[in-house]
Formats: sequence, structure tokens, C-alpha cells
Amino acid sequence: MNAASPPFVVAKDTPKEDLGDGISRQILGYGPEIMIVRVWFEEGAVGQVHAHRHSQSSYVESGKFEVFIDGEKRVLGAGDCFYIAPHLDHGAVCLEAGVLIDTFSPLREDFLSEGA
Repeated sequence: MNAASPPFVVAKDTPKEDLGDGISRQILGYGPEIMIVRVWFEEGAVGQVHAHRHSQSSYVESGKFEVFIDGEKRVLGAGDCFYIAPHLDHGAVCLEAGVLIDTFSPLREDFLSEGA
């Protein structure tokens, strides 16, 4: 897949996708090697433990999250960040409603095929 977003992505003009269970996402800029996604969590929402082939770095824009990566848990708040190497189990529980900015390399083709 050789997909890419337009050079400029305006958040207010970019659709949000309701993923259910208190989580929604907005796919922002991306190209074959990188993708940025904004993800909103309601308090108590759970990003189920999973793994994927992508490197992921996530910035906590707001809220508070208990993040699980490869057997270790940490509580992170606004301004904090976490990195997930490929194929590691990871997930998050939202302790206070907030937003994560997820960056993936390469892009998450599965996100695009889900209707984005």
C-alpha cells in the first residue's frame, strides 16, 4: 500500500471514528512510513491488551492513563509519553478522560482499511 494523507490535515475538517466503548479516533497525517492518530478516551475506557508489528510512540495530550507495556504498568498524565517496540503486548485504562496522540511506523494500514 502506498497511501498518504494530503500535505495539510485540518483537524476540524477531519472525521472522528467512534470505536465504541468510550473510544474514538481521528487519523491525521500519514505516509507509508509514519502515521499520527488522535485518540479520545472517556473515563474508564479500556484500550485492550494487544500487539502489532509497528513501532508506536504515544504522547498524553490530556487526562490520566494506566499504561501496560510488556508486563509493566505505569500511570501517566498530560505531557508524558511512552514507546512500544514492535510485537510487545500493550494496552491502557483511562483513569481520567483524555486524549492520546499515537505515532506509528510504518503506517497502520489496518486503520485505513477500517473505513478511514
